[in-house]
Amino acid sequence: MTSEQGKQLKEIISHQDETVRMWLEYWKAFSSIQTWHFWGIVLMLIIPLIVIYFCIDKRNAFHIGFYGFNIHTWFTYSDAIAMRTSHVVYPFQVAPILPVNFALDASLVPVAFMLLYQWCLNRQKNVLLYGILLSAIFSFVFKPLLVLLDFMQLNKGMNYFYLFLNYLLILFLSIIITKLFSYFKKKGTE
Repeated sequence: MTSEQGKQLKEIISHQDETVRMWLEYWKAFSSIQTWHFWGIVLMLIIPLIVIYFCIDKRNAFHIGFYGFNIHTWFTYSDAIAMRTSHVVYPFQVAPILPVNFALDASLVPVAFMLLYQWCLNRQKNVLLYGILLSAIFSFVFKPLLVLLDFMQLNKGMNYFYLFLNYLLILFLSIIITKLFSYFKKKGTE
């Protein structure tokens, strides 16, 4: 590493430490346990996990869980990019050390898609078609509600249609990867 690179990296880390300190102060002042937003986020985190525990088809839990983990992973990456570039901001968080969108990306959205996937598998319905419908509901109904209630802000030209396109991309990726690994599993048992 050159001295110039080391100097710049040290400066970035210093700014990052300052940003973490600022987020902690912000959380204490505006997003802590005393706020109703905090409890709303807690509910968005816990209720879906309870629902999936009782409703998941235990015989296909690994398959459905793999699909849900794909959804979770891709949403975590896409939200990280959107937040790092300030296109999407989540003013409230459950804990200052967790990603601000933790409840959505780790629970609510993946569980909704997992339950839909399970429903489609059990009824032999087209998961892509119903996934597009669920993506539209999240993009054009749920996300505007989050904005209205100040759980989320859209900046720099971000809009609900772009969010919808993001949902579609993640839906396609998750279906393709799940099908690919299901194919590998089937080939491995032949």
